[in-house]
Amino acid sequence: MQVLINSEDRAYPECIWQPPADIYRIEQGWLVKLDLAGVRSEDIHLSIQGQHLIIQGLRRDWIVEAGQQYYSMEIAYNRFKRVIEFPNHLEHARITTQYRDGMLLIWLKTAPQGGV
Repeated sequence: MQVLINSEDRAYPECIWQPPADIYRIEQGWLVKLDLAGVRSEDIHLSIQGQHLIIQGLRRDWIVEAGQQYYSMEIAYNRFKRVIEFPNHLEHARITTQYRDGMLLIWLKTAPQGGV
């Protein structure tokens, strides 16, 4: 898996869609799950700015056949960006990721905060 962490915030300057996310408070910090089905892990970029986790990337429409015509289009392609704000700064958080079955899991391990 190759998710780029702390990459340039301007990796994808024009973003078209936002992936849905679930955010969990866990004992060591935070767990963020993003629905990124069909996105190659090398096209995902993460960065931290203060209290914000920024996830950017690109989903490509890679199945294109000669002569095909669109009947229905419900899947968002092109550049995406999701900015998630947390109640505390994340700049010293330890970030680990796992990309599994189209879901990106991001663990942000922070110092104990003494509550949610």
